[in-house]
Amino acid sequence: MKKILLLIFVLFSSNVIAHMGHYNKYNKIEMDILRNGEIIGNNYYFFTRKGNQTIVTNQIKFSVKILGAIIFQVEGYGEEKYLKDQLISYASKTIQNDKKKFVNLDFDKDKNKFNIKGSSFTGEVSTNSIIGNWWSHKILQTNKQISPVSGSIKEQVVTFIGKEKIEQYGQIYEVEHFKLKSKDMSLPKDKRLDFDIWFDRKSSMIVRVSYSRMGNWEYRLKSFK
Repeated sequence: MKKILLLIFVLFSSNVIAHMGHYNKYNKIEMDILRNGEIIGNNYYFFTRKGNQTIVTNQIKFSVKILGAIIFQVEGYGEEKYLKDQLISYASKTIQNDKKKFVNLDFDKDKNKFNIKGSSFTGEVSTNSIIGNWWSHKILQTNKQISPVSGSIKEQVVTFIGKEKIEQYGQIYEVEHFKLKSKDMSLPKDKRLDFDIWFDRKSSMIVRVSYSRMGNWEYRLKSFK
């Protein structure tokens, strides 16, 4: 475990305060969502800035159909607020089929903790925890993530697989391939983290995410500007 953490630290050896600076030049990130090779939806991230504050807005929508009938659909909206590099609040609302899920998070400066009230978890969590969205490479640096949908806390282990070249939408990326798994792999499959992630250091972008759960899913970076 120590070797894994040391390797991750070396790969991302940069000042933590500079994290949001990696994304200062971006205003929008667009990802396609695919299931079994078919595009079924999109995930957008919008960046707005005012002084030292950055707001990252997340919009996601997809639906799974069988014989033309929708059997599963998700539509959600979230907003992360940062003061310099510090996450100070997060709020989201998601409709998964007919079930409503939510997260409300705020930063307690005195305790240096996040206070979370979500549809799956209410309580305090350390500020080392990261909102589990795909715009930020910090998800590869932490051992704990917060579900952006329900607020549940998930412990994780990240392993570096190797350097690769992948082609996507006519562009060749030189990427670093990581495996992100739950620390406790005995969890039920629908609660378990088990992702392959391809990261482009040049742009600081997660280029692709893949996982298997009732089919083969991918998030593919389509554009950023």
